[in-house]
Amino acid sequence: MVQTIQAKEITLLDLETSFGLELVEDEQFFREWQDNLPEITNSQKQQLDRVKASYANLLKYPPLLENTVKMVVLSPLLDLADFYLSPFHVKSEKSVEVSAVDEGVRVKGQIDILVLFEQLVVVVIESKQAAFSVEVGKPQLLAYMLAVSNSDKPVYGLISNGSSFIFVKLIKQETPKYVLSRLFYIFNPGNELYTVLSVLKRLGQLARNGEILVAKETDGAES
Repeated sequence: MVQTIQAKEITLLDLETSFGLELVEDEQFFREWQDNLPEITNSQKQQLDRVKASYANLLKYPPLLENTVKMVVLSPLLDLADFYLSPFHVKSEKSVEVSAVDEGVRVKGQIDILVLFEQLVVVVIESKQAAFSVEVGKPQLLAYMLAVSNSDKPVYGLISNGSSFIFVKLIKQETPKYVLSRLFYIFNPGNELYTVLSVLKRLGQLARNGEILVAKETDGAES
């Protein structure tokens, strides 16, 4: 009998037990968020400064919900990273499923927004209520990444709650492995959205060269 787990309810323990997923803590395993990052223009920096200021203003008027985070933080980032332009395109409401036949487990879930490149999933966004730790979204993102991964190409992901951002890399070998970037926080000195955009642009370049990119936005309690 196959057990079905909703992606929204999946835990890291489920993924480790059913799919053999392993965390790698070797920074050399994920250099893409650090090396060869494209420069961003002064105009883009000014726009990201406005995003930071807008988000700070929104925090004064809670609750800050998913659609607001998407509109104020996510949409400008995707726009500046050129994910609304060809060859990328946005498509809403897509079901994703991943199964571990030997373990009798199937994970099913719904993705809010997809950006596709040559029929491959490039960006996945699933968001709920803001102000939750990005750790909450990690299991669901990894389940989605496992669903679209293949054995010879890495998949990249982004988890964000609007103020914090973590990039993820997954390689689905005999034993699927993933590694995390450092945490980027919007209210650190300066504006770390500059680096977040540079990494998105870099991962977009990799997607155009045949890599697969998955990004996930905000996870938390039901809104």
